[in-house]
Amino acid sequence: MSAYLILGLVLFIGVHSLRIFAGSWRDAQVARMGEMPWKGVFALFSIAGLAMIAWGYGLARVDPVVLWVPPPWTRHLAALLTLPAFILLVAAYVPGSHIKAKIGHPMVAGVKIWALAHLLANGNLADVALFGAFLIWAVADFASSRRRDRLAGRSYVAQGWSRDAAVAGIGLLAWAGFAFWGHVWLIGVKPFGA
Repeated sequence: MSAYLILGLVLFIGVHSLRIFAGSWRDAQVARMGEMPWKGVFALFSIAGLAMIAWGYGLARVDPVVLWVPPPWTRHLAALLTLPAFILLVAAYVPGSHIKAKIGHPMVAGVKIWALAHLLANGNLADVALFGAFLIWAVADFASSRRRDRLAGRSYVAQGWSRDAAVAGIGLLAWAGFAFWGHVWLIGVKPFGA
């Protein structure tokens, strides 16, 4: 397995875990630097981590370490499980949906489903490291975010079912585009292929 993958995961998930494990330090840095400079530094570290993950994962796929061989049907199951993940991702950016109001942090919930789906369908060491790390992070971040909301008395208000219809429609279109075209172009794997 590639060291770039591990370093990228540490960097990307590390910066995304600051609110979980070092919330006071993070808040102090935001206050010291200002919100926009903090977001800039955060974005730079995130992009660097993501680039290292992509590079390292690509290197690891050249000479994979097989832990197990999942049955072929798990690829189709994973492709179907990513549909709600896409819908949850969209719900994070469309305010006022019942999905956002109920779940609170739909993007992180979507990451949990995406990671679990990919763990079911992939049995290489790099896959387990990548998707397992994201699943563990998403579970921890979701719990931490919900706890912060409860402590702050924060709730999310639904503003109408039309927003949920938009979330579902956009999520379905984005999922279909990625499942049937984008995934093979970006990753080289057809989710619904043979």
